[in-house]
Amino acid sequence: MKKFIAAIVVLLIVVGGLVGWRHHQQAAKAKLLAATDTAVPVLTAQATRADVPVTLDGIGTVQALNTVNIRPMVNGPLIKIGFHEGQDVHTGDVLARIDPRTYQAAYDQAVAKKAQDEATLANAIRDLARYDKLAKSQYGTAQQADTQRATVAADQAQVQQDQAQIDSARTNLDYTTIKSPVDGRTGIRQVDIGNLVSSTDTTPITVVTTLKPIFVVFTLPQQTLPSVTQAMADARAGGGSPTVEALPQNGDAGTVLDHGHLAVLDNEVDQNTGTIKLKAIFPNPDLRLWPGAFVNVRLQLRVDHGVTTVPTQAVQRGAQGSYVFLVNADRSVNRRNVTITHQDDQVAVVSSGLSPGDVVVTDGASRLTDGAHVKQLAP
Repeated sequence: MKKFIAAIVVLLIVVGGLVGWRHHQQAAKAKLLAATDTAVPVLTAQATRADVPVTLDGIGTVQALNTVNIRPMVNGPLIKIGFHEGQDVHTGDVLARIDPRTYQAAYDQAVAKKAQDEATLANAIRDLARYDKLAKSQYGTAQQADTQRATVAADQAQVQQDQAQIDSARTNLDYTTIKSPVDGRTGIRQVDIGNLVSSTDTTPITVVTTLKPIFVVFTLPQQTLPSVTQAMADARAGGGSPTVEALPQNGDAGTVLDHGHLAVLDNEVDQNTGTIKLKAIFPNPDLRLWPGAFVNVRLQLRVDHGVTTVPTQAVQRGAQGSYVFLVNADRSVNRRNVTITHQDDQVAVVSSGLSPGDVVVTDGASRLTDGAHVKQLAP
């Protein structure tokens, strides 16, 4: 009888334990369900270790390497056009011709005048030799010899003047053939064959612009001057110059029009705008940069190697500085203050506060507080 009663007691204890355990499990499940129901949906990302280029962005204007207005240097009727509009030309290519007959005649006249004066000079030199011989033998006076010597000097000066006239006439004759002074592309022809052109004309026959390579002039705030000069010094020490990217202005940051390098930092700050002016040069092999166009410019100052990074969207601003929401293993979050050393449109470099592998909230942070639970959504 006693054994039976003891068995009944043990059975009751076991049944009570099972009921209590089941109640505890149901309470925990209800609590978990309640927490899940109140979890804030967010997007997350992991902090990673990467090499990050440090860049500065500005707006620039494309400028031709050379822009040459092709104007006549002498007067006369235009008798030939040697180019097509929009044609690529090289240094020395004939672009136009002016009627050369007047200048050819002037050149021939100058050559003939020199030949005449050279004959006169030759005769004067022979006379001088005779006068010198007579003066030495006392059959002539020294004054006659000196006078003839002066005549020879005058004739020599006249021959030199004739040569200068020949050079001037040859130059004017050469100017009747108008050649391209640079490699480039011709623009629209603005003067037709048959028109009388002059060295005083303000309208050029055409304009030749050099498109390969090409310049981009851009500005940056004066506060960036120390960083830019340091980047130039570091690049110069390595035998190069800072790299520059030209980007379209349609907001497509993934499209690079061309890669170039920094060529010039202007020698003063614009006091009206508080900016510095820089010039970059691009090879422009596909002619994606065109003179007069506006482009976005990205200047690379340096590359930070092996730094901790998070998406820029994860970084929030508060009264105490920058912070992120760190996601814990139990899906709760806590606010973590961080130090940001560099930030652009894509990533932020974190020098303290996070480690690679930490999970941070990138979207939905405005609805979070310390200790809140989150529900991670697929990006």
